[in-house]
Amino acid sequence: MGKLILFQGDSVTDCGRTSSGDPDGNLGVGYPYFITARLWADRLGEEIETVNRGISGNRVVDLYARWKIDALNLNPDVLSILIGVNDTWHEFMYRNGVEVPRYAGFYRKLIDWTREKLPDCKLVLCEPFVLETGVVTPEWVQEMDQRRAAVKSLADEYGAVFVPFQSVLSAAAEKAGDPAKILGDGVHPTPRGHQLMADAWLKAAAGVL
Repeated sequence: MGKLILFQGDSVTDCGRTSSGDPDGNLGVGYPYFITARLWADRLGEEIETVNRGISGNRVVDLYARWKIDALNLNPDVLSILIGVNDTWHEFMYRNGVEVPRYAGFYRKLIDWTREKLPDCKLVLCEPFVLETGVVTPEWVQEMDQRRAAVKSLADEYGAVFVPFQSVLSAAAEKAGDPAKILGDGVHPTPRGHQLMADAWLKAAAGVL
């Protein structure tokens, strides 16, 4: 029997999946695609299936609303979650965000629900991130710091894998001399950014793959 890896999240994970014309069978062109390509190339003798269920614009409450059909019903062996930036973005843009304590509460509900229904599923919690360029203001950064801390705390509490995306992308932006080379608008990764994410994810999650 093969292994199923499920990627959940927002537009950063979606990355063209839902606009491809075949949203149920397409990985998009972002970090889930790069991760899949690396795993398939490195593990030619293994059966590894990857599924992308990221949806552009999602907040943590949107994940919760579709969790049964888009996560639990798929019965993944490894479940990767990246969510949080829209919980901030939608507040600054539309006054429809999810404040940090409620974000942490719903995130915990997702984990508890998953542990109840899929006790053997390995969880990979990905650090939400931004870079101060494009649409991202200093106010965003301050709030995102709190969301990152919440995800790290949950990963530690539940013994989940934690992927430190922010530190990886921040270091790359400093090296590049221009954060837009990594996250074009401060939120959405460029190809460079997605490759860096894929590398960081594979390194962090190696023990559960």
